[in-house]
Amino acid sequence: MEIRPVRTEADYKAALKEISRLVEHDPDIGTPDGDRLDVLSTLVQAYEAKNFPIDPPDPIEAIKFRMEQAGLSPKDLEPMIGKRNRVYEILNRKRALTLPMIWRLHKGLGIPAENLIKPPA
Repeated sequence: MEIRPVRTEADYKAALKEISRLVEHDPDIGTPDGDRLDVLSTLVQAYEAKNFPIDPPDPIEAIKFRMEQAGLSPKDLEPMIGKRNRVYEILNRKRALTLPMIWRLHKGLGIPAENLIKPPA
């Protein structure tokens, strides 16, 4: 049961194949196969984070996505952003988010603050 670092595309594919095989057998936690699955999954996660990074979403797109998920209208954002015309200025990219707006959106909508501070596209 040799486990090696995942450094190359070939290592990555081999690890994914082994993970797939292990998942089919659904090993219990704490068993040798369960531990192997856990370690391989961690190695694959680290490889993917390094080689296939995912950029955080655009702040305005993140707000619009959360609005759509929760069925919110621009009026619902007024407590977090300000008067309705200010909400539309933000959503139409005519005005930048301020730090107080970012914190209120973070708390009110649960959008990670680091996503909201990214400069809009």
